[in-house]
Amino acid sequence: MTESEAAPGFDLVSALDTAIARRAGGDWMPASRAERTLAVLRAGGCSLVIPEEWAARFGLDDADLAILTVAAAVEQDVALHLLIGLLSGDSGPARPTPALALELVGIPAADPEGLSRFGPFAPLVRHGLVLVDGPDVLLARRLRVPDRVAAHLRGDVLPPPNVLALLTEQVPVALPGSQDIASALASGEQLVWVHEQTGTAGTAMAAGACRLLDCPALVADLRRIPVPNRRVDADRSHDGVPDPQVVSGELTDLILEAAITGSVLIVAGAELAVDRLWVLQHSPMPVIGISHLPWHPAWTNRLPPSVEAARLTVAERADLWETLLGGRAAPRQIAALRLTPEQMWQVARSARQAAVLADLPEPSLPDLLAAARRFGRGQQAGAAGVSIDDLVLPEHARREVGRLLDWTRYRDEVMAQETLQGKGGKGTGICALFAGGPGTGKTLAAHVVADTLGIGLLRVDLSSVISKYIGESEKNLERIFVEAESLNSVLFFDEADALFGARSGAKDAHDRYANQEVSYLLQRMESFDGITILATNLRGNLDPAFARRLHFIITFPDPDAATRIRLWQHHVAAVRTLDEADPIDAELLAQAAEVSGGDIRNVVLASVYDAVARGESVGMRHIASAFSRELGKLGRRVPDVSWLTSANPSKQSGNKVLTGTERRQA
Repeated sequence: MTESEAAPGFDLVSALDTAIARRAGGDWMPASRAERTLAVLRAGGCSLVIPEEWAARFGLDDADLAILTVAAAVEQDVALHLLIGLLSGDSGPARPTPALALELVGIPAADPEGLSRFGPFAPLVRHGLVLVDGPDVLLARRLRVPDRVAAHLRGDVLPPPNVLALLTEQVPVALPGSQDIASALASGEQLVWVHEQTGTAGTAMAAGACRLLDCPALVADLRRIPVPNRRVDADRSHDGVPDPQVVSGELTDLILEAAITGSVLIVAGAELAVDRLWVLQHSPMPVIGISHLPWHPAWTNRLPPSVEAARLTVAERADLWETLLGGRAAPRQIAALRLTPEQMWQVARSARQAAVLADLPEPSLPDLLAAARRFGRGQQAGAAGVSIDDLVLPEHARREVGRLLDWTRYRDEVMAQETLQGKGGKGTGICALFAGGPGTGKTLAAHVVADTLGIGLLRVDLSSVISKYIGESEKNLERIFVEAESLNSVLFFDEADALFGARSGAKDAHDRYANQEVSYLLQRMESFDGITILATNLRGNLDPAFARRLHFIITFPDPDAATRIRLWQHHVAAVRTLDEADPIDAELLAQAAEVSGGDIRNVVLASVYDAVARGESVGMRHIASAFSRELGKLGRRVPDVSWLTSANPSKQSGNKVLTGTERRQA
């Protein structure tokens, strides 16, 4: 039988019968055992069927399909396993050798073209359908099909555990770039590169392109690959990158899974696979790489089509939310959250689960906001969500914080009017300055902005930024900006005057390099696409050039008497056990001394500690004592605050506890 005649209508049982007959003429000892095994095999038959579409998908000819049948047959039947072992020269069950596979297919073992079918660039080996194991000469090695191929041929549709761990939910959305991707795939391109910036819908756009072509897709995220000794902090990203060898192995399994199921492979985090781009460009099925890096011409000799990922408008997000919520329109506050479609799906699922646990028919607005807040990366673990209702500020300051929230919610809607953004590489980010004394609510307001947007707050640690070595501070700052962009977090610079101080005349090298850091910050903030908040107690120390980059300058004044009353009421309301016999008078406390909201919080917290230590409920006497200590801690003159408490005998009438009005009159 010649090679061209070998594969059409390949009958494995007949080929095994011929091989046994060829050996039976000599002194082949296992002949009788082999004939009995063949009889068992004939009675049961061989049910292995290689899918017809694999020939075109993997570029296999008839001989390749026959070799694959031989290699995979031992996984299907114990009789075949034994017979193949005997024919390969073993005393028991074994996998076939390349020599036996060629013999059964009808190709001479000495034929160079036959041996080339087991080379690294042969379709069977290159696509991972057949593995050639062992250190022996090529003809004496063993042929093995991967477990996933064998399982698929048995009818098992479930991917292996390592592949399942990388797969993500598909949320296809038809965006302008989806048609470009679909056109590239339809024209025969094997690799399409999608540049996905923070907050854009690259993965959903790619899935939408597959839906336009009516072809299945397999969506995986390489960033889910475990990293050994990965450090996870409350407000930091996951450090480290996966080992390249591990990435290579996982990518091989993903390509194989996509190929045997006939799916387009969508790979998020494709920047981790730049060392394997040749494999992606020569995979059996098309691949769409989603990466935060644009395509670099030096990566390969071929330039694949490159598409910029689109960002969903508020209207598009509202439509998607309606689909995810089962036809119910989402509140505008939810539609304004800058989430990707995959994140929206996770938030909707989490909110539905919370509604089920609360025995509610559908998730409420607080459920959705809470789920989005928990989903926001960079959020401190276990931190309670805060809202603008937690800000006790003078009306004009609170109104400005509300305007900042409106800007952050609806900036995508405004930026859709492209002519407003300007040219020259300016970012679409929003930058605000919170200026005011200590304890006036600047940090709390930053948390309010982050929690309202459902994202994390990345607080810049100045000790990790400022370096005595020239150029290191700029590198550290760049790392922080990139981290904030990748995490989609609010970037918060506390004590900003330490970094954003006014530039001065360059009298020496120190001045020159200090000015260089400020100049870098000015340029980087111009191109930053996220939310930046600067907080300072000394607004006058900031460089004047930052004023143009700031969209908001919000002053947090020391609270006036009316605001102090509301602050006392707000913090006292959080105390669970209050002494009704010794009521706390917020108006009296507001008149006692001019203190900030942070000082008031400290007083209330200290009074709770004192009361718990004594086994008592919190009353005015505890507040008065803590108030006195707090003023002393601040270095201020400590007034006589005994008149605040009804425990003072001079302020009592018999056993009658004085009311707040009676105290003020006294």
